[in-house]
Amino acid sequence: MHAKTVRVGSLRQGLRGTLLGAVAVAALLGATACQASGGEDNAAPSASASAGESKSKSRELSGDSGTGTETGSGGSAGDATGDSGETGGGNGTDYQDCKATDLNTAVELQDPSGETPRHFLLTVTNGNKKPCVLNEAPLVRLGAGNDAPTVETLGEPDTEPVVVEGDGTAYAGLYVFGNDEGGEAEYDQSDRFTATLVAGEGTELNGTLIFDLPDGLSSVSYDDAARVNGWAGTEGLAMRAINQL
Repeated sequence: MHAKTVRVGSLRQGLRGTLLGAVAVAALLGATACQASGGEDNAAPSASASAGESKSKSRELSGDSGTGTETGSGGSAGDATGDSGETGGGNGTDYQDCKATDLNTAVELQDPSGETPRHFLLTVTNGNKKPCVLNEAPLVRLGAGNDAPTVETLGEPDTEPVVVEGDGTAYAGLYVFGNDEGGEAEYDQSDRFTATLVAGEGTELNGTLIFDLPDGLSSVSYDDAARVNGWAGTEGLAMRAINQL
């Protein structure tokens, strides 16, 4: 009876060892599979993130470079346009304002012989070879000195500048006397006309011209009716309105 009991115990121990061994092998295989699967999952996101960072940096560099080029190019074009738009004398043209020292003056009486001198044509000739510009109407004084009042402009002066070519001429019409003569009345007398040039900005003075009276006239009478027409490119335009006074 004792020997049979021993054999049964040995058999049970053998079966238990076999089962434990099988369980251990199964556990080991499962752990290995999980590690392999987990490792692949961890490695893939890392590679993807690196690729994403590289592409993002590439786009950023490309975008910065392109923007810089466009801004620089646009700025240069704008500056060039602004420079080419500037004018020579602030008068709306590519030429400088005329200088009084470059202009030669002359005066022509427009009234027939024997009549009271009232209408005059002021002429300026550009002694420079380069074109220059006359603006608005000259500031004419019939009295002596810079304190003498200026003659009123006939209507609104033309805002378009007159370009005087080299050796070319420009004209302004002048009316000096409006009252009828008679009795013992005495009127102011002038032995010359002066005309100050207006700068392109319309406010600054740009030199003064002297117009001597035509031959045969030592002086002329003038009064508050005096008017001057703006600079014109032809005699007709300068005198048309003046001759109606």
